[in-house]
Amino acid sequence: MPYIRPISDLRNNFNEIAEICHQEGEPVFITKNGHGDLVVMSVALYEKQQALLELYAKLAEAEVESKSKAPKVSHAEVMRSMREKLNEQ
Repeated sequence: MPYIRPISDLRNNFNEIAEICHQEGEPVFITKNGHGDLVVMSVALYEKQQALLELYAKLAEAEVESKSKAPKVSHAEVMRSMREKLNEQ
């Protein structure tokens, strides 16, 4: 369930809003004149969302690469090559 608070709560009850963000791990939506205006979240949640966005971008890039006509290497070939390199050392 989303947490929705008026902008006056941001000024008057900041500690309570911060506590919600940290304990619940959810963003708090701030309204101004009855309309959505801001979203407040913990740094941990922000970093988690940024990591997910980065992962999705890498997955999209990998999907495009897998559909390309570039030559493919099987898992067995990769493992054989890695073992050879390790044995050379």
